[in-house]
Amino acid sequence: MTATPYAVTPRRVLTSEWHKLRTLRSTWLTLALAATVVLAVGIVMGSTYDGDDANIDTIVFTLFGTQISQLCLVVLGILVTAGEYATGLVRATMTAVPRRLPVLWAKAAVFGATAFAVSLTVNTVTFLVAQIWLGETDKALGLTDPGVLTALAGNAAGITLLSVIALALGALCRSVPAAIGAFFGLVLILPEVLGAIGNDVVDSAVRYFPAKSAEALGSIDALAAHNAPLTGLLTLTLWAAAALTAAALLLKRRDV
Repeated sequence: MTATPYAVTPRRVLTSEWHKLRTLRSTWLTLALAATVVLAVGIVMGSTYDGDDANIDTIVFTLFGTQISQLCLVVLGILVTAGEYATGLVRATMTAVPRRLPVLWAKAAVFGATAFAVSLTVNTVTFLVAQIWLGETDKALGLTDPGVLTALAGNAAGITLLSVIALALGALCRSVPAAIGAFFGLVLILPEVLGAIGNDVVDSAVRYFPAKSAEALGSIDALAAHNAPLTGLLTLTLWAAAALTAAALLLKRRDV
């Protein structure tokens, strides 16, 4: 039997999703904005350090800008899925890949790999640049010091998994504004509101929410009121898997 040259294979679906992601101007603008924010804030934090924040973990202090830049990647993740429904491109996509689910897995894989590679690169560059000013202070560290690379990679993994959750919300909501509202309300605001209650049981539960799990990953020393980094990584991975599973179930059952 001769293989058809137009067969839908995992490699071709991945290539298609990578082509769509890299050829959009919004992708590069969003990634550039996210990188600029992290680097600029890192330079400001490093160049203005006067010892007042000595109790803050060096990686957390240096990468303070990731709290803002992660929002750029979250929006980009939502655009990867919900954006196709807004433009109508999803109908052509699902016609080319009638089984549907390979499209969702390919989008998550391509976007996740891109977000992690960019985040880890920017984190490393920002850390090294900030050390130009921090090298003579109590926050002087090198890449080979214990825990540094793990914290830089952990920060990138946390941002990536949060962005994958946003991608799944985009597939669930099929609307960019609705998905952004759902992410901000459920992922970012809800744990802060619950944490303000002041109940020990609620506080323990909030530690397992996605945003809190991501915060636990990006520091050399374990943060107070957070789970251990490995627990945080496992929890956040399960949240991302659950969100993608829900998106997959609805993608199979609903029309496009």
